[in-house]
Amino acid sequence: MTTISARVWDDLQALDLEHWRPALEDVLRERQSDAAHGDMPRWRAAVAGLPAVHVAGAALDRDIVALPAEPLSSAGQQDIREQLLQLCPWRKGPFNIGGVHIDTEWRSDLKWRRVQDAISPLADRRVLDVGCGNGYYALRMLGAGARCVIGIDPTLLFVMQFAALQRFMPELPVHVLPLRCEELPAGTPAFDTVFSMGVLYHRRTPLEHLRELRDQLVSDGELVLETLVLPGSEPLAWTPPDRYARMRNVWLLPTVAELTTWLERGGFRDVRCADLTQTSVTEQRTTEWMPFESLADALDPNDPDRTIEGWPAPLRAILIARKP
Repeated sequence: MTTISARVWDDLQALDLEHWRPALEDVLRERQSDAAHGDMPRWRAAVAGLPAVHVAGAALDRDIVALPAEPLSSAGQQDIREQLLQLCPWRKGPFNIGGVHIDTEWRSDLKWRRVQDAISPLADRRVLDVGCGNGYYALRMLGAGARCVIGIDPTLLFVMQFAALQRFMPELPVHVLPLRCEELPAGTPAFDTVFSMGVLYHRRTPLEHLRELRDQLVSDGELVLETLVLPGSEPLAWTPPDRYARMRNVWLLPTVAELTTWLERGGFRDVRCADLTQTSVTEQRTTEWMPFESLADALDPNDPDRTIEGWPAPLRAILIARKP
């Protein structure tokens, strides 16, 4: 059983990215195999165990993405719930799958509202979503009118979650591939809009990540960069010596001023900060679908404006820039 739609090759060809197939076909096949992860047989069984349903469209323009658009019977909902719980933790959402509400860790709809208000309209645009997770944002991008959305994320559980979602939607020009940005083949830039949300601070070399994003954009294409930043107006960046908000893989936190310089030095123009929001425990929290530690556990119990390590609490910026 494959987890990636064969349609992906047709959609990539329509983007003039035929050269991706020989470069990626073997990689994608290997990452769909049971040998790719110890939990892959269990995840695959959960997807295969989902009931067959009549696909009645998809509502992708709502805060809660609904697949299919019509609810199922109570018995069908119980089957769906049992199988989808096997794919926990669900980080991004929310979703309504046949009447089953997936209350994900992140209220990703809140971030999407901030992003959608800041970006150029997505109507008929070719979109790359880097670090796309389980595809919630990619589906919202398609719902906003994108012609085609290619999402990439190396976390195989998220790819399997998207495979589960695909069981409840018609065939659409949206894909989640188990890839890192640096694995994308070089060649002709093909995307009008590139998103990188929640990725930059996980990269050891953030300037290299910005270069990779720029290389995927067509001329005058738009970058949408959402990332953790430090408060303050000075151009500086700090590296946490150990953990930041309980995360080990946070490598460099810049201020908006420093991040703006990185983007300009990286070949972007018209850089602007469209939003600056401190993450709240309303937006990121523990739920039945993500029962592990979340933001509340990462904050100082006596000062919610500081992390448990004493750093400024998570502050997220949305920066918009263009490729010349």
